[in-house]
Amino acid sequence: VQLQASGGGLVQPGGSLRLSCAVSGSGRGFKSMSWYRQAPGKEREWVARIYGGGTTGYADSVAGRFSISRDIARNTVYLQMNSLKPEDTAVYYCQAVRGITILWGQGTQVTVSS
Repeated sequence: VQLQASGGGLVQPGGSLRLSCAVSGSGRGFKSMSWYRQAPGKEREWVARIYGGGTTGYADSVAGRFSISRDIARNTVYLQMNSLKPEDTAVYYCQAVRGITILWGQGTQVTVSS
């Protein structure tokens, strides 16, 4: 099983982006899937999570602006990012938890700048 993140890019403040995390192989049985981000010189931080039952959670810094969702048929998790701010600039990573196994995708760069 591999995770493939995509959708990053350069966007102006106030703009929107949608990140995708495609799961190759079986996407069944994941306890949760999450998005994390890491800005230059900072530690990786949790952004959003969706549990197997569909419950979602968000970091305070993105609540109300970001939305995590999934397409089970496509084995894909999305992160819709609206009202982007320069401080959202980071490399974004998707993560999946299955049992005691934690999987990470490669990062996708999001840059918010005018």
